[in-house]
Amino acid sequence: MTHPGTPRFLAVGEATELAPRDPDPDATYRWQVAERPAASSATLGDAPVVTFRPDAPGVYTVALDGPAGTHELTARVFPGDMGVAGHFLDEFAGTSGAGDDATDGQPVGVSGSGSGIAPATRRSGAGRPRVHLSVDIEDGTVTVRADATAGLDGVDDGSLGVDFRVDDRDETPLGFRVGTREAIFPLDAVDGSVRIHAVAMGGQYSVPDAVEIHADGTIDRLNEPPEWATEATIYEIYVRGFREPDPDQSVFETITENLDYVQSFGIDTLWLTPVLQHDGFDHGYNITDFHAVADDLGTEAEFERFVEAAHDRDMHVLFDLVLNHSARDHEFFRRAEDGDPDYRDWYEWNEDGTPATYFEWPYIANLNLRNLAVRRHLLDAVDKWAGYVDGFRCDMAWAVPTPFWQEIRDRVRAQDAEFLLLDETIPYVADYHHSAFQVHFDTELYGALRSVGRGEADAAAITDAIDERTLTGFPDDAGFMTYVENHDERRYVEECGRAATLAAAGAQFTLPGIPMVYAGQEIGERTRRGQIHWDHADEDLREHYRRLAATRDAIPALGPDGDYEPIPVETDDGRVVAFAREADDRYVVSLNFGEDPATVTLPGERIEPLDAVTGTAVAADDADLTIESVVVCPADATNERPNTTETDT
Repeated sequence: MTHPGTPRFLAVGEATELAPRDPDPDATYRWQVAERPAASSATLGDAPVVTFRPDAPGVYTVALDGPAGTHELTARVFPGDMGVAGHFLDEFAGTSGAGDDATDGQPVGVSGSGSGIAPATRRSGAGRPRVHLSVDIEDGTVTVRADATAGLDGVDDGSLGVDFRVDDRDETPLGFRVGTREAIFPLDAVDGSVRIHAVAMGGQYSVPDAVEIHADGTIDRLNEPPEWATEATIYEIYVRGFREPDPDQSVFETITENLDYVQSFGIDTLWLTPVLQHDGFDHGYNITDFHAVADDLGTEAEFERFVEAAHDRDMHVLFDLVLNHSARDHEFFRRAEDGDPDYRDWYEWNEDGTPATYFEWPYIANLNLRNLAVRRHLLDAVDKWAGYVDGFRCDMAWAVPTPFWQEIRDRVRAQDAEFLLLDETIPYVADYHHSAFQVHFDTELYGALRSVGRGEADAAAITDAIDERTLTGFPDDAGFMTYVENHDERRYVEECGRAATLAAAGAQFTLPGIPMVYAGQEIGERTRRGQIHWDHADEDLREHYRRLAATRDAIPALGPDGDYEPIPVETDDGRVVAFAREADDRYVVSLNFGEDPATVTLPGERIEPLDAVTGTAVAADDADLTIESVVVCPADATNERPNTTETDT
């Protein structure tokens, strides 16, 4: 774990952090640029954690001298005009907002709530190129092939180049050779395993893809989410507002008691808001001890029993991991504020001596992630809690350097190969998919569903948001958590109304992605935080969620293996959107965000007008569909659909 990690891919004008892994705070580390292009004069500072900012395109080798010897790391640097504007946030990570893209101490586009974002204007053009690696092993020869695509149509573009790199932590196999779209080597030259990274190059460079080939011929796709996560339905529990515990119960025991209720919605994954010691604010994100469970929630043993009870039901548990900051009530911050030299450098400070933070939050202080003692403390906490749970929901992921997340990912996957990292990154960043996060908050879809629900955008904004994943450069194997609300945002039903809520729920359970339900969402709860009013549940809405979950579970086309295709809709207003999902069978989904039922025509589709959600017929007199909120209909997937294009005769 002492090697500084994966090869780096960036463009001139972008920067990346270099840091020792598994750091010893008492050790001495030194970075140097060992090799650089002839046109470069780039240098590195003397600190153990430095910023590398290349000044010319080409291949660089940086070297880290430390107690375990010298490790070399390759950086492939592309010309500046291939850079990815607005996507690299490492300038902000571990800082209070200094950098070229900062506005009032925060990255451009980031919501002060920390969870939502206004819908962005859809980008024009084909979007960022993408690359996908496949591996064939035949007669002892390994062939790693790169499928390089450009645009939404996913068509291979022969003009795209591909750059292959062997991970610097691995021995390059003897006989390794690279062609235009292939890397080839003998399997018997693999010592243990070898990781291959590749980047497609066009007008921009792609998110890298990576595979690991083992000497026994087994293959791991390093950026893919674990299978259980792609099939998950997530339920966020605001731990201090879910249900009032009985006097003789802890919060953990109360949540455990209600797992059967949660599971009745098809939920198989639980995300708990922070469970660590805190400063008294009920959200729990102001942490005072990264290694201890909060007293008001129960004991560590009770937390462990809760996790075990979830596992007994084949449910997974996500731990809310907060690494950017601590509470000002944290013992270490108090020492730092008092001038203790051992802790002063644990935090960031403004020029006026006040602690640095984002969004002018008054009760937290940003940790100094360039301090090896801070990293060591946090990594030890990561190791501890990863031993309990199945994944981390990573708070303010954009505010923590990407290489630190990559180190964490390697650490937790060494314990559990199926461990999940889910990023809260606003706006989402495709580059974070390489060796860091496997699943991402779908902030684009969140913004679109909010805008459509408020009547500010046509329903077609929803399919545009799905297209945005590809345009931004996410590979096809990236996972997206689809949500309409969480503990940071107003309840959707309060802001958008009940009719739109029914349709938005339909979107969550039928669009490509991993649906997340915030506890209380299923009963029409209007309080963002605090105790849920279970006695005032909207029972019809609750049944709607149960039917949607059952439909998604019963129809493979609605799950991770189902293809997605937006389809045109003929209707009187812009409150309806439709799309197809197809695996072995084809289904057409129609969503109506309006208050009144809508009658729609879906040209070119042969549809059986029977709604799979309710089991009822949905055809109007003229055979068009009548949509109240969400309709999922079987469609003809075998016969050629009618051609509605007019031609001369």
